Amino acid sequence: TGTRSATATARTERRRERMQCGAKVLGGGHGAMAMTTRRSLVVAPRAAASEASAQAEEAEAERFRLNNLSPQPGSKKTKKRIGRGYGAGQGGSAGKGMRGQNARSGGGTRPGFEGGQNPLYRRLPKLRGIAGGMGAGQKDYNVVNVGLLSDVFAEGDEVTLEALTERRVIDVSGRERSLPLKVLGDGAVDKKLVVKAAAFSKSAEEKIAAAGGEVVTLPGRKKWTRADHEASKKAAEE
Repeated sequence: TGTRSATATARTERRRERMQCGAKVLGGGHGAMAMTTRRSLVVAPRAAASEASAQAEEAEAERFRLNNLSPQPGSKKTKKRIGRGYGAGQGGSAGKGMRGQNARSGGGTRPGFEGGQNPLYRRLPKLRGIAGGMGAGQKDYNVVNVGLLSDVFAEGDEVTLEALTERRVIDVSGRERSLPLKVLGDGAVDKKLVVKAAAFSKSAEEKIAAAGGEVVTLPGRKKWTRADHEASKKAAEE
């Protein structure tokens, strides 16, 4: 009996020592940090895995399929059915008022109609030139003054539309690409130049010639006429 009681007492003491050691480890120090780190390492992969699966499910839900294609919310509206009785929500006259031209099917007036009086678009005067849609306001030539030629070109150079465009003396774009060159007489020329253009003003010719240069008039674009067309057609047949 004494041996059994001694053995039980020893076991109890061992349990107390173990509990005290565990309390010290959990209470603080490097042991507690180690246990906390181990627990966090175990929990972190689980959280990352759950987050990744949630993102995958969200991406799968947002992915376009043939069964989930639909118009943008608010882009489609149900057409209002006019004149279908009081239950349609527009009352007895369906929003068109009490009879009259504008209340009829297919009724109304054309844009700009003012009841028969002279409308605004006829009261205002016509605009001249390009604002009125006429060719009188559009350019017929790409123009340059002789005063710029001495600043840009050297003695004996050849002045053409291509050379002026390459040296950025004039900016040719759009419709202006098909227009010929005309030289005007503003400024002074002190270099001997060979100027090739479709047209020259009288003062420009005089200044270029006075500087010892040469004026070369290029043939312009021939205007189409029915008579010339018929003549060329007949000549081709012969």
